Amino acid sequence: MKNIFIVLGIILGIAVFAAGSGLFKNNKSKVLTKEKENEEIMDNRNVREIYFAGGCFWGTEHFFQQIRGVVGTEVGYANGNTKNPTYEEVVSHTTGFAETVKVKYDPEQVDLKLLIDLYFKTIDPTSLNKQGNDRGDQYRTGIYFSNEEDGSVVKNEVLKLAKNYSKPVVVETVALKNFYKAEDYHQDYLDKNPGGYCHIEPGLFEMAKNANPLPKAKYQKEDKKVLKEKLTAEQYRVTQENGTERPFQNEYWDETREGIYVDVTTGEPLFISTDKFESGCGWPSFSKPITKKLIDEKLDKSVGMVRVEVRSKTGDAHLGHVFTDGPADKGGLRYCINSASLKFIPKAEMEKKGYGEYISLLDKK
Repeated sequence: MKNIFIVLGIILGIAVFAAGSGLFKNNKSKVLTKEKENEEIMDNRNVREIYFAGGCFWGTEHFFQQIRGVVGTEVGYANGNTKNPTYEEVVSHTTGFAETVKVKYDPEQVDLKLLIDLYFKTIDPTSLNKQGNDRGDQYRTGIYFSNEEDGSVVKNEVLKLAKNYSKPVVVETVALKNFYKAEDYHQDYLDKNPGGYCHIEPGLFEMAKNANPLPKAKYQKEDKKVLKEKLTAEQYRVTQENGTERPFQNEYWDETREGIYVDVTTGEPLFISTDKFESGCGWPSFSKPITKKLIDEKLDKSVGMVRVEVRSKTGDAHLGHVFTDGPADKGGLRYCINSASLKFIPKAEMEKKGYGEYISLLDKK
């Protein structure tokens, strides 16, 4: 069946190329942009490779392209007994090759076990040399690996899968012997031919898109209605209405314990006690934030003065102002911050409350 679609696909591809339509150019531009992004990812990260044979490689490739963390795919022929086979040679059943997708993935974004689990959803693991409408040894299923660490993961996952079936699971789990890139017209086939043949149920592509969502940000800005219920009236006035609390009559102006000061609205770390100093102004004073990335500094011309306002980056909460009359040996700045904008976490509680990674910053030089 796939041979018919190949002929139609080639004819359609030639027609589209000859037309040179604007849509084609836009799609090409998007593809090039994605390729460039993926190249940058592969340059900067520890990209790994795994090989999946799951029947017709058109659908299997398109499926893996939907998964966040997969940074590159290539269809080809794996684990055969000749060199540089053509498609015609592979379908002759004389070469021993399986239609296979090379999957390049970023292990910091997606786990190999998840890729394997998702792959299982696209195949009948008990079907030998047959997936969908395709028949032949080139359509056998297999996961091929290039190192023993991945091999152990692959074999364990397939063994776990087999416990769910009464019939034998026939997914190959062997080392990659060889892999040859398939002809260009096979690459990204379903992107170029959206109506092309595919043995994978269309709903699984959408499932793959949502299978590995971006992790929820650890610190998030909350709605003002939520904050009004969560904060005291003073905390809300200061953080959301740019208020200023009274000097010497606030919670942390004379706090001297070791610990970390976080945004009262989000919990995001802002200042540490080793950067706090007594300025005599009546408000908590710091020589610097933990990092400038955590704050925004904006020109403030309110109340007839010209000052630099300090706001938290994530929560967009008003914190206070920064002045240039701080200790010279600490950089010369004074971050004058409202206690009502902060929550203090003592050193003894930092690990338990999720701030353990910042404890080392409290070590005084």
